[in-house]
Amino acid sequence: MKNTHESAAEADTSAVMAGRLITLDELATELSAIELRLRQLARAAEVPASPVELADIIDTLRTSASNLRETSDRMGFLARIVDGDVPLATRFRDSDDPWGVAARGTDRPGYGGPAIVPTVWQLLKLAQDAKRPGDETTTYPEAMDGIGIGWESKAAAVRRRRERDAAVAVEVLRLPCEKCEAGEGEQCKTKAGWAAEKPHVVRQRQAEATVDARLGFLGDNPVAVPQA
Repeated sequence: MKNTHESAAEADTSAVMAGRLITLDELATELSAIELRLRQLARAAEVPASPVELADIIDTLRTSASNLRETSDRMGFLARIVDGDVPLATRFRDSDDPWGVAARGTDRPGYGGPAIVPTVWQLLKLAQDAKRPGDETTTYPEAMDGIGIGWESKAAAVRRRRERDAAVAVEVLRLPCEKCEAGEGEQCKTKAGWAAEKPHVVRQRQAEATVDARLGFLGDNPVAVPQA
């Protein structure tokens, strides 16, 4: 099962970015630093203080470093894209669909909705397609002008949803249950008195309403995106 636990140290990102939001240039630099550190560790592991053959560990460190170098290079190129240094195609070559501001209000059912916020791979493809002679091009700042207010990544939305659900689970046990009369700190019970893992719907609904009001959630979507 994928580990979704986030430690306090992991949540503290102040050491990896200068402002309140990380830039792609900062991502590229930080990844490059980690890559170098891994290569240094691999080199150091060639002469361990104890007689242990670490060849497999060394290979793993160097493989991880190579993967990080590819990601770092990609982030560096994306940093140039978002700064407007790299021309981009105005439309996707395979579907002729627009992206960015031009995609607002368009229907793109075959791809899960309009491509307002492009992915990494879409931007790389748009940069490649822009090299074709005669095709109309744009830049990222031009195509994305006005987009970003209130937006958050899918990963951030999933994390915030996970945090919300965890808060609801705690809140449930703070509330008495109208259905089975379970008290504070007690799990809901069946008619026969068996403890149930899931609370009754009324108790669950009350807990969700309390937490959603506190965190700013409405249904499955956040009402207010932090730091937007």
